[in-house]
Amino acid sequence: MDMGKAMGKIGRSLLSAIVMLIVSIVAFFITVFVVSTGAGLAGFEPAGDFVVLSATILVAASILAGGRA
Repeated sequence: MDMGKAMGKIGRSLLSAIVMLIVSIVAFFITVFVVSTGAGLAGFEPAGDFVVLSATILVAASILAGGRA
């Protein structure tokens, strides 16, 4: 394998990992908003740690499900 091709593959892998991390963070913030808004509409007032926990579980499950496709 050529050294240039190997460096290109490493670069693409790093770039895709960074993009996936950014997308995961954005999805987490959106999910926190949706969970807290949904709880408010249902008449619940959950503590912040439970909102973050539920958003974390939802985002992690969607990332794992997307990786299996």
